[in-house]
Formats: sequence, structure tokens, C-alpha cells
Amino acid sequence: MRTSPAALPLALVVSALVVTSAQQTPPAPTSPAGAGSQQRGGPAAPTGPVKRLPNGKVDLSGVWQGGGPVGDIKMGLAKGEALPIKPEWQKIMDARQSKEDPEANCLPTGVPRRDPYPWRILQTDTHTFLLFEGNIHSYRQIFMDGRKHPADLDPTWYGHSVGRWEGDTLVVDTVGLKDSIPSYQMMPHSDRMRITERIRLVAPDYLHDQITIEDPVALEKPVTYTHAYRRLPNYKMVEFVCENNREYTDANGAVKLRLGK
Repeated sequence: MRTSPAALPLALVVSALVVTSAQQTPPAPTSPAGAGSQQRGGPAAPTGPVKRLPNGKVDLSGVWQGGGPVGDIKMGLAKGEALPIKPEWQKIMDARQSKEDPEANCLPTGVPRRDPYPWRILQTDTHTFLLFEGNIHSYRQIFMDGRKHPADLDPTWYGHSVGRWEGDTLVVDTVGLKDSIPSYQMMPHSDRMRITERIRLVAPDYLHDQITIEDPVALEKPVTYTHAYRRLPNYKMVEFVCENNREYTDANGAVKLRLGK
């Protein structure tokens, strides 16, 4: 499996996760959002009109990279802002260990956490799909057909997401995330957590995903921060497979990184 052994410190896990195929190292994306971006630098953001689909909606398709905090949600908050987690839930967070991190066990990262690998947006009239190169090579689906969340929702790793357009902003509402998933640096949450994303282009190839986390059980108040991404028009996504919890392999099966026992 393409992940670190459970006993490794979280810092080493995160360090290992930023290894990509040597043949396809994408350029470092600019972070229009500032603090909390995974990578910085790169060319200035281009200006001009954004591309649109035949139905008139903004074209978000393509491969993207960038994001926000990988391991610690506090890295994405404004300077001086503290995570408003309730004391009893802070104790749960403090007691957790890095070996419990789903990312360290070749499991989905959940929402809204994102690993540092590139990912693709695929748009249809009824769905928007997010296809992930990293972690377990999985996908997330956002229903765009006007449906509501099911009343008898079965909690899952990525939850149940419905989207709608407000002008040129894609608004995504996600509920039904497994309450056993520790998001970010072991931050716990209840089964009442709700995540609202406001996804928009701030330039032709630069995207912002403003994320608001609400959890009346675990948080004193909602938390809002922004992920920033850059489109990579020439990047070809590769298969990155979890083999045995210690070896990171490329699309050809060659071991690119071997971790200790």
C-alpha cells in the first residue's frame, strides 16, 4: 500500500506524501489565498475571461494542484485565530496519535482535507466529479441535479455532496461524513458536521475553494478558510498505488520511496 507504517510520526507521513513521480513534477502553484497554501511561488496569475461550457457555466475541468493545510487545520486559519473546538473535544484531539490518521493507513482523507497530489475536476450536467491521483486513487461525486440529501443517509468517507450554481460560484453542501474520521491533525467531529464549499475561479487558471465547517456538537462556532489551486494544463495524472504500507511506487511499479520497518 502506498502509505507510511502506522508507527511513523505525522511529520514523516506528510513528508512522504509530497513525493510525486519524478517524470511529472508539476510547477508550484501560486496561492492567491495566502496563508495555508501547500505550495507558493510560480508565475503571476493570468488575467482575462474564464472559459465556459456550452451551457454557460464556468469551465472548472482539468487538473489542479495546491490547496490548504495538509495535516493541521490551524495552518489555514487567519493569523491569531484559534480553532474554536470545545474543551471536551479538544481532549479527544489531544489523545489521538498519528497512527490513527486515515492518510497513514491508506484510507480516504475525507472532506475537506486534501492530500498534496494533483486531482481532476470532471463536469457533467448531473454531476461534478473530483478524481484524486494520490491517497487511494479514489473519487468524490457532487450531485448537480437538484436532489436533496437523503433522510436516511448512510455516513461515508466523503459524505453526501449536493451542488448548485450561484452566479459563477459552485456552492457544495456536504453532510453524512463518518464520525469516526479524524479530519486533519486528529481533529474530531460529530455526525452533525456540515461542510459548505464555495468554489470559484479568481483568474482563468486559478481557483479558490472557500470552506466553512459547522459542527454544533464539537465546535463553538463555524470555521472558515480557503484552499487555493492552480490549473495544470499539461500534467498527465498517473496511477499511484498503495502497495504494502512502506513502499511508494510510480505508474510502472518502480519503488520511488521505501520507508523503514
